[in-house]
Amino acid sequence: MSRRVVVTGLGCITPVGNDVPTLWEALREGKSGVGATQSFDASNFPTKFASEIKDFDLSRYVDDVERFRYAGKNTLFAIGAAHQAVQDSGLADASFDPARFGVYLGAGEGQQEFRIFMDMIAQSTHEGELNEEEFITAGLKRLTAQTELEQEPNMPSAHLASLFGAEGPNFNCLTACAASSQAIGEAREIIRRGDADLMLSGGAHSMIHPFGVTGFNLLTALSTRNDDPQGASRPFDLNRDGFVIGEGAGMLILEELEHARKRGATIYGEIIGYGSSADAYRITDIHPEGRGAVACMSAALRDAKCTPGDIDYVNAHGTSTSVNDKVETAAIRQVWGETADKIPVSSIKSMLGHLIAAAGSVEAITCLLAIRDGVLPPTINYETPDPKCNLDCIPNEAREVPVSTALSNSFGFGGQNISLVLSKFAA
Repeated sequence: MSRRVVVTGLGCITPVGNDVPTLWEALREGKSGVGATQSFDASNFPTKFASEIKDFDLSRYVDDVERFRYAGKNTLFAIGAAHQAVQDSGLADASFDPARFGVYLGAGEGQQEFRIFMDMIAQSTHEGELNEEEFITAGLKRLTAQTELEQEPNMPSAHLASLFGAEGPNFNCLTACAASSQAIGEAREIIRRGDADLMLSGGAHSMIHPFGVTGFNLLTALSTRNDDPQGASRPFDLNRDGFVIGEGAGMLILEELEHARKRGATIYGEIIGYGSSADAYRITDIHPEGRGAVACMSAALRDAKCTPGDIDYVNAHGTSTSVNDKVETAAIRQVWGETADKIPVSSIKSMLGHLIAAAGSVEAITCLLAIRDGVLPPTINYETPDPKCNLDCIPNEAREVPVSTALSNSFGFGGQNISLVLSKFAA
């Protein structure tokens, strides 16, 4: 019989708060974390705003800040969120077998040395021609081995294992916007089959740099509502024009139920369903009939031994792009059928922006808090209904309703689809 997996610790670094209580208060109040881009000069970009982390201080979480001088923001955010989750779970003062404690992240790549790269090109370009030998020489002088190493996507999970003594299974997956939800689902499977008792799981990412923004602008995926940044992310609204890029981290402690009980851990909820699928269609386009989304939601419900009627809330992927929101709506309607009008659905990306690889983990945390407090976060900036997104989107104000079970969707470029089902813990 598969072992039950519960959540015993939460932590986050987000654009609306650098801890779980602050995040939750902001979401309940419908606060936006979006503003003019501060990380670099975006004045010449089609999109001049982002949802950035504010007031982050690594020294709150580690004594030896110098140890991480070369680390990217993805690692730093991961450390902050993981420290909170470990403290929240009580593991910092608990006795456990380190070989049974693992890490599974959906963490994005590290910082991109855009300015250094541009300087190298400038130094080695003469009369419009790039001198490759000079370019290589400049690179050897300017770049460091440590900085290059820290750009590898596995580095956050390696650092967390070292910091918290997690000697068990250690993985990182980077399936775009589905990454951290997939990490949570796979971490659950590791515990269910008996390969670990504890897993630190979640995601961390920042693509708020010239390379990242350029790529999404070229794909015409980002909103260009520069005159109203806080109103730019508007999932399911008729006048949506793209997503808002964000950054941050969300971390959860997953634990085998009896292990958690023996040490008297506080239990936020249980992960009872996990579904994964691929559109197998196009790299940047969702299948127009939502076949991958339908497949992963259906798989998660089967795994959870639930029917659609058992779900009290759907945390939508809800990116605020024209295609995603329309297709996700169609997929939800296909799964829920005649009862689709009754299921509350909202997207916290309306407030946080899109945290890319970290999005799913923060959304899983949000589902657990909704279950705990009986409050559903709103979809803000919802002004003009779209007939093709005709769901109960919890517009603009949080809603107090009892919540026992929630489903959270994460869909990524490349066609990766993940759904998680989280429930109130019942002995």
